[in-house]
Amino acid sequence: MFVWEALQDVTLIILMVCAVVSVGVGIATEGWPKGVYDGLGIILSIFLVVMVTAISDYRQSLQFRDLDREKKKISIQVIRDGRTKEVFIYDLVIGDVVQLSTGDIVPTDGIYISGYSLVIDESSLTGESEPVNIDDKKPFLLSGTKVQDGSGKMLVTAVGMKTEWGKLMETLNEGGEDETPLQVKLNGVATIIGKIGLAFAVLTFLVLTVRFLVEKALHNEFTHWSSYDAFALLDYFAIAVTIIVVAVPEGLPLAVTLSLAFAMKKLMQDMALVRHLSACETMGSANCICTDKTGTLTTNHMVVDKIWICGKAKAINNRNGEGILGLEISDSALSFLLQVIFQNTGCEISRDEDGQIKILGTPTEKALFEFGLLLGGDFASQRKEVQILKVQPFSSDRKKMSVLVALPKGGLRASCKGASEIVLKMCDKVVDDSGKPVHLSEEQTRNVSDVINGFASEALRTLCLAFKDLDDTCEESRIPDFGYTLVAIVGIKDPVRPGVKDAVRTCLEAGITVRMVTGDNINTAKAIAKECGILTEGGLAIEAQDFRNKTPEEMRDIIPKIQVMARSLPLDKHTLVTNLRNMFGEVVAVTGDGTNDAPALHEADIGLAMGKSGTEVARENADVIIMDDNFTTIVNVAKWGRAVYKNIQKFVQFQLTVNVVALVINFVSACISGSTPLTAVQLLWVNMIMDTLGALALATEPPVDELMKRTPVGKGDSFITRAMWRNIFGQSIYQLVVLAVLNFDGKRLLGLNGSDATKVVNTLIFNSFVFCQVFNEINSRDIEKINIFRGMFDSWIFMVVIVATVTFQVIIVEFLGAFASTVPLSWQLWVLSVVIGAVSMPVAVVLKCIPVHRTTAKHHDGYDALPTGQELA
Repeated sequence: MFVWEALQDVTLIILMVCAVVSVGVGIATEGWPKGVYDGLGIILSIFLVVMVTAISDYRQSLQFRDLDREKKKISIQVIRDGRTKEVFIYDLVIGDVVQLSTGDIVPTDGIYISGYSLVIDESSLTGESEPVNIDDKKPFLLSGTKVQDGSGKMLVTAVGMKTEWGKLMETLNEGGEDETPLQVKLNGVATIIGKIGLAFAVLTFLVLTVRFLVEKALHNEFTHWSSYDAFALLDYFAIAVTIIVVAVPEGLPLAVTLSLAFAMKKLMQDMALVRHLSACETMGSANCICTDKTGTLTTNHMVVDKIWICGKAKAINNRNGEGILGLEISDSALSFLLQVIFQNTGCEISRDEDGQIKILGTPTEKALFEFGLLLGGDFASQRKEVQILKVQPFSSDRKKMSVLVALPKGGLRASCKGASEIVLKMCDKVVDDSGKPVHLSEEQTRNVSDVINGFASEALRTLCLAFKDLDDTCEESRIPDFGYTLVAIVGIKDPVRPGVKDAVRTCLEAGITVRMVTGDNINTAKAIAKECGILTEGGLAIEAQDFRNKTPEEMRDIIPKIQVMARSLPLDKHTLVTNLRNMFGEVVAVTGDGTNDAPALHEADIGLAMGKSGTEVARENADVIIMDDNFTTIVNVAKWGRAVYKNIQKFVQFQLTVNVVALVINFVSACISGSTPLTAVQLLWVNMIMDTLGALALATEPPVDELMKRTPVGKGDSFITRAMWRNIFGQSIYQLVVLAVLNFDGKRLLGLNGSDATKVVNTLIFNSFVFCQVFNEINSRDIEKINIFRGMFDSWIFMVVIVATVTFQVIIVEFLGAFASTVPLSWQLWVLSVVIGAVSMPVAVVLKCIPVHRTTAKHHDGYDALPTGQELA
């Protein structure tokens, strides 16, 4: 299939026609086998180009297939064989019981078994925006729909293509990847270069044909035409077509795809799954990252570090269970605490095949649950004693979780836990030293607030635990929002991940602003932000409520200073991202893990979803999935994005140099001498060095640390910089001067005589030209730095390409002369060819020492960008 696609190239089809005609004319004029050499040489070159292109495309498709397989590795909790376990979504079978919670995508068709307040968004299937309440009366769940609220268990009844979603998918053909912004930009450059090449090709053909006709007229042979004349005209046409082949930089899209695919594969090893090709490239331009705190900057393994209960605050030091509180509290107070922890939890206990206990739940829930177990609580007995009537799961809007249970001796009890400021406002009583609920005075409320702020200033996440007893006459469908008794305040610690501080420093050096957007209170957020190096002197930490109330003019003033936004709702994150993009033209990357982060992830230039803690809805709306939830991985994605951009710049510099030299030397030679030193077969070989092999060598270079010491590439920055133009024209002038001297005065300088002198000079020109490109490929490894050898021997792909190019060149010149119109060269001429190529390296050093004039608009690498080919045209 890929071979067939490669053969669809119009210029290759024209060349194939030329080759067939050439074979026919050659046999008629020169006989067998000499007459077929030229045509066969073109066919062989076409075969090589097609095979290399097809193999390259095939390998890319395999890479994308592997990546696609990784994308679909979504873990889900199921009950199977009486045990709760995690399986991949594609391993689900009919009869499994799937656990659903807010933010999940329903993986299969199924029937509702049990749950609390399960609300499903079926808009992806039905188009109806109104969410559907799932219960015993309406129990059917469809794959591809989203859990908007609540939680539940579902019996799987259909999987794969048998589901409603599968049947819908059968009718659709999934579209391929969209072109990335860089590919769009390069396609414009490629079109202009192609048109210039076409103009050169037409002019070269016209000049050669007119000279040929004029010479026939001068020799009075205009009326006498032979097969040799037809062969000459056909040869001119083949050269013109080949100039188009060389000029059209079909290697540009290949280089971009190769570079992005290579980066994607490497990032996969570094725990980042790139879902869209363009994200990898866009991340290189990012100048702002809006990041979550929990799980991204921190380890997401939480433990209770401090507790305030019965009017006393104490650090939790002893992890062995006995005397874990380190202070004496009454049995009734401890009983209240354990009831609130175990009755109001989303955690579940499971045993794996080895009999080991595993706690399933969110990190915050697990920290509280483990703390309850350390206090000697019994989860099973606590759950058996009561009947759960209603559950309000935690959401980023409510910032609390509430449960209503029926007590064994009659009556109801509501338990609540959540953000300290919110739950404290709901309390009018507090558990005292003796374990009895007493009135909560204003002074006590202020003291409790001071405790909360004290915990938060130590970078602890605070939760209030409270309960309220109700009588049986209360309405069971509503959980009250007032009149609670405060039991305890816990401070949960989530340590900062190792390496985050260095990663943030790297971002700041790279001109990337890091902003923390978190649901935690302002003191906790500020403490963590300072520890990570995000909150700097002059930076602003603001609460989302204050931000929300600002006018657009006030927002314009404060947004550049915002480094921390606390107590934020998903809509606040969306507003911040929208304003950063629209008001300030920033390229924004956003991290998110919750369902409600989906709008911000979708709005951002690059959405980064958390692989471990993220919901399926968040992952679906993201461009990149951070598999280890680590901020350092995000910095790595930015570094690879910049490497992709830089690698394509290197390749374009290399390719344009070859283009300029090949076009000009053939055109000038055709105008002056009536012949071209580079034949169609030779140009096809150069085209393969330049496009396929050049893309392979330069587009797969790994990133270097210096990339993160420059400001990002701006959206409006031109792709070809002044430094690149300097290198292109400098190298082109050197190569053209040397090749022109060899072409017009080579025989005299080298003392060549005899019938094959012209062929020897043309072979030397071809050989020198190829070696110039080999050394220019090495020069192109760095556009600015003089030391172009650094890391070269570590890149095995680059070394293989260089060795392969030189090896094939020796074979073509020494053994395939009949096809490539070359003759074997003496060792002195081989040395001369290599020396001519090698001199391009000191030329490159001299060029890099020439300062490039700077104006006010500075490019990301410190140099101004000249217009692209399109702008020049």
